[in-house]
Formats: sequence, C-alpha cells, structure tokens
Amino acid sequence: MPVRLRDVAQLARACSGDALVLWGAQAMGPGVRAWALEQAVAVACPGLNRRDRLTVYGQADAVGALLEGLLEEVGPSYRVMGERKLVEQVVARSARLRPLGVFEWMEAAASALTWPRPEAGAEWLGSAEEGQVAALLARAAPGSWAAPGVAGVRRWAGVRGQDGHLVAVAADAWSCAQVGFVAGVATAPAVRGRGHGGRVCRFVLGELAAAHERVALMVDTGNHAAIALYERLGLRGRPLAAAALEGA
Repeated sequence: MPVRLRDVAQLARACSGDALVLWGAQAMGPGVRAWALEQAVAVACPGLNRRDRLTVYGQADAVGALLEGLLEEVGPSYRVMGERKLVEQVVARSARLRPLGVFEWMEAAASALTWPRPEAGAEWLGSAEEGQVAALLARAAPGSWAAPGVAGVRRWAGVRGQDGHLVAVAADAWSCAQVGFVAGVATAPAVRGRGHGGRVCRFVLGELAAAHERVALMVDTGNHAAIALYERLGLRGRPLAAAALEGA
C-alpha cells in the first residue's frame, strides 16, 4: 500500500532531494498530497504552472503500480509529469494513460551561478507596470504560461530600452522554499539578439539564488536559442514528458 508523505523532509528523503519533485510539492502547501511506494514517489499539486500536476519519480514498474490507485484518487484533471524516459515507460505499460508532450527542465545549484551581481540594467517592476508586461508578452510570447494576474506568479522583472519601454521581462513564479522558479521570459521581437533576454534572466536567477538552494525553469524542447542561453548561464537540462488519462 502507498505511504502518505506528510512533510517536505519525508518527501526529500523519499526522492533523494530531487529538485523537480520538491518543486512539484510547493513546500507541501494547501491541497498538496504526496505518496511513496517501494522505489516510487508521486506528488499531486493543484494549480501548479496553470495545471493540476502529478509529479512522479523512481523506477517505472513501481511508479506504474503507484499510479494505478492514485489516478482515481486525484481525478482526471491531473497530468502526470516526470523525466521523459520514465513517463514514456509508464505510458507504454498503461492502458489508461496517453502521452501529452515533451519539454525541458533546466536547473542549477544556487552556488553554481557565478556571474557578478547585481545585474545592471534589470530591475523588479511594480504592479502598475503589469499592463506593459502583458502587452510585451502578447507581442513576444503569447503562449507564455506566466502572465500578470495568474495565480502563483509573484513578481516581474524587466529591462527597458532607451525610450523607457520594456524590451525584456521574466517572472518569479511558482517558486517554493527549495527551488526558485523563473517563467515568462520574453524579449521584444525587434530587439532580439542584443542581450536583453540574458540580462533579465541573470537578474532574476541571481535574485532567486540568494533565497533558494536551487533555481530552475522550463523551456520548450525545440527552443534551441533559449536552451543555449540558459546553458551559458549555468543551468543544465533534464528532458521531461507529460501524460494524461485517456479521454481527459
């Protein structure tokens, strides 16, 4: 029978401190549930990055056995998320799950970020500037998971051009005690390639590294330019995949 994990310390032991799992638990906040079974861990978190997510970790057979009961308990709104090979193996063994897509998780230990701080030219923005953030996202990243007003998006940082308008933004979003998380990175199309995206990312990553053990973000697998930028900043990637119940 699965064992309920009641706090972050229990979860960290069960997953060997895996940053993705700890981020998926959001410090075991309201509505979060976690379980372990043999060599498997699963964490259900509502409304994480705009979805109900069931983050999994461990050996494929054990994870599959754990999910058999949990999928009914958590309900069809939850999407399974984990390392790509693991999720693909679990889906292949299951008659109830279908693949949804692939993406990349990129992370670094806070101590590994070694550029000088603070980052010049970038700053935290006030709530009165969120309209400008939304306008930039609409032009530069209309599919962004983070946007002003979305639950879990805490604050925005930006870089301004010579005319004072925002040319690049990034958010502190869905961070938890163990992992500072960056989302909503966007640069105005007309000024790409001039270092503005890197500047705002260095600023937010540096700020989060001062308060968290690790920093992380997610990026589309095909966004090679962004992946190359994040690698230059010291982040390293892990391929992820998502799955859902058939019909959900």
